[in-house]
Amino acid sequence: MAKYKHLVFDIDGTLVDNEHAVLLTWQETLEELLGKKYELEELGFVLGIPGVTSMERLGIGEPEKAFLHWGNLFVNHRDDIQLFDGIRELIVNLQQKGVQLGIVTSRLPTELDNDNALGEIISYFSTVICVTDAPRPKPNADPLLVYMQRENAQPSEVLYIGDSDYDRQCAANAGVDFIRALWGKISSDAGKTEKTVLTPADIIKLIEC
Repeated sequence: MAKYKHLVFDIDGTLVDNEHAVLLTWQETLEELLGKKYELEELGFVLGIPGVTSMERLGIGEPEKAFLHWGNLFVNHRDDIQLFDGIRELIVNLQQKGVQLGIVTSRLPTELDNDNALGEIISYFSTVICVTDAPRPKPNADPLLVYMQRENAQPSEVLYIGDSDYDRQCAANAGVDFIRALWGKISSDAGKTEKTVLTPADIIKLIEC
């Protein structure tokens, strides 16, 4: 078996395909709050960071209240979210190999129930670190440091798998190896020396080589 005892996953864009649903909800929310319809392409910056942080960056007053409104609208799109192809098989395979599975996400705890797709596999993960579980969110190291503290894990034993540069920076700041998942991406800003995988099945091949 590979050197990694812990495989830790981001959720959005890595385990579940929810990008379109998320961006549509942001479009609807901002049109209601600001009276302005943003193009979906303008809203890509919200992906991978806490929703309240996105509200703050947009200059919206009472960002916590505004994000609660976003959550109310998002319920209308939750059935559109699916696991990426091959994710269920990957998670089951890793558990059978004795790998400890974890999640580090920018979601709030209440957002873990935002979609039915995640609910299909979340029981396989022994530790879930949400944005409120760490002093500072990604790209800071804190979420992964909290995970390692809870699991009594060393950085060399952990591999973090995510789709965004926030994920990569979080791993680098925590001294943890990182693989970028490209299955949800049309294009990627991954560096040339960065390890990437095109399908979930590629993770098994990569960690065992």
